[in-house]
Amino acid sequence: MSGPHPATAAVRLAVRECLAECAPGDLVLVACSGGADSLSLSAAVAFEAPKLALRAGAVVVDHGLQDGSAEVAGRAAAVVRSLGLDPVEVVRVEVQSTSEGLEAAARAVRYVALDAAANRRRASLVLLGHTLDDQAEQVLLGLTRGAGARSLAGMPRARDRFRRPLLGVTGEQARASCRAEGLTWWEDPMNADPAYTRVRARRALVELERDLGPGIAAALARSADQLREDADHLDALADEALGRLLDPDRRSRAGDPGRVHNEPGDVSVEELAALSRAVRTRVWRRLLVAAGAPAGQVTTRHTDACDALLTRWHGQGPVHAAGDLRIVRSGGRVSITPAPRVEWDRTPEPADQE
Repeated sequence: MSGPHPATAAVRLAVRECLAECAPGDLVLVACSGGADSLSLSAAVAFEAPKLALRAGAVVVDHGLQDGSAEVAGRAAAVVRSLGLDPVEVVRVEVQSTSEGLEAAARAVRYVALDAAANRRRASLVLLGHTLDDQAEQVLLGLTRGAGARSLAGMPRARDRFRRPLLGVTGEQARASCRAEGLTWWEDPMNADPAYTRVRARRALVELERDLGPGIAAALARSADQLREDADHLDALADEALGRLLDPDRRSRAGDPGRVHNEPGDVSVEELAALSRAVRTRVWRRLLVAAGAPAGQVTTRHTDACDALLTRWHGQGPVHAAGDLRIVRSGGRVSITPAPRVEWDRTPEPADQE
């Protein structure tokens, strides 16, 4: 008797390795859009979970961004039920475009919906269908942003309860597995719309593979794995440094009769300058976010401008950053506070005297 198609075998192996962390009786949920990636993942989970005495279900998020989205979500739910997944939920969400764009807004509400479904069902893990191709696109987009190692590290395989088992599986393998299993997937028309940056990145990867030879996507994904280890280490050092900077007891233990502790937006120039730049820029980011800057809006431009208060200090005025923050150096310290609001005098002017 012949075994499964090689693509199906690759998907199942990836899922098996991911599910090994679960205990018998745990519930895992697959985030399924009806596309080839998440359908191949669903089929593999339906095959592997019972062998580990796990329960397996699915969540289909209907973003409502296209006509007929409810029917697409319903069909996806029916397919995963036919595979044996249970429970299966269809969750409708409302997406409102933000300054970061429609894709980012849809992603944000999707993760909230998936997390809420996992809480309702007491699921141990939520499995996402991102593939090696998605990872390569993420790295390419990070290169265009010039946002450093963390941006180039791509998507993590594990974060909180979310897992991405297929980051070592190509999109073509996922489609081949669906064909071998007799599964018909849905092609999202947004995936072909060049108005979206990710679609243009996907096309650029195809052209790179054509011009430079095959293996570009795999090389980018490998680079992401390597850079993630470096970025994780630097982030850990930044967290430790921030803890020291903001430790409420450190100064009193040292017998410092002055300021007892640092507030999140008030730190020592000397202590910041003593950090390596690779760590310090990460500390700047954490300080800005702690002071109220939206994490997704803090860019290298902001952290570089803050760092100039230490490395290129010549008495310059405040730096302005995302979240309407003002960063000021004074008296050997740096403070991060909301920018003062200008109150206009609305007192009516006296009428002209005749």
